[in-house]
Amino acid sequence: MTPTPAHRPALPPVVDRETWLREREALLAREKAHTREGDAIAAARRRLPMTPVPEVTVEGPGGTVPLVEAFEGRRMLIAYFHMWHDGEPFEDQCEGCTFSTCHMQTLDYLHARDVTYAVFGQGAYDESSAFAQFMGYPFPWYSARDSDPALLDGRDFGFIACYLRDGDQVYETYWTTDRGVEALMTSYYALDLTVYGRQEHWEDSPVGWPRVEGHPWRLDGRPVAQWSRPGVATSRSGVVAAKASCCAT
Repeated sequence: MTPTPAHRPALPPVVDRETWLREREALLAREKAHTREGDAIAAARRRLPMTPVPEVTVEGPGGTVPLVEAFEGRRMLIAYFHMWHDGEPFEDQCEGCTFSTCHMQTLDYLHARDVTYAVFGQGAYDESSAFAQFMGYPFPWYSARDSDPALLDGRDFGFIACYLRDGDQVYETYWTTDRGVEALMTSYYALDLTVYGRQEHWEDSPVGWPRVEGHPWRLDGRPVAQWSRPGVATSRSGVVAAKASCCAT
């Protein structure tokens, strides 16, 4: 039996089917205009010039390698630059970066278009790669901690960069940060389709709509995505198994 919440969220008004379809059609017209504008922006993105990247390196499981090795033989590379807090337990690592990149579980469609997805971490490789293993990430993980500053070019970790290689010469073609990183967050786009949306405090929602309490990307002190990971109950936080099981369901 599902427990009754202490506070029942407000509900949308109820109308007949004909009225509902009329309202839905009006919104659909706006959605289609938004899609066409998104297509136009993507077309402009494909027409951006590119800039050469100097010969820089990243550190992976085999040690320090040239950036071109991260392409894994493919023509294009999408890299997420992951923040890291030295010496902190897994549950205290960046919840935003965890949320961004934990969605990237099925890489087949990228590979089919000659694209590799990889993460360039801010932390030392040995320390941060253990986090990637704990999270069960299927994509390659590197450390950019000791890379030439030209790789970041003055940017803070927490951004996406896109690259193209011509032989061994690498070019940067695009980058984005802040809400641009939502391109990876498929859960957000799915939640936007629901009546209550993302349930975050900044959203423009009617009075009485539910809101997430506390940090929107954390649950009981952990990044939300960590609760379903095997071994979370015995990790460095010392959280009991029963609590982990409850939060993973």
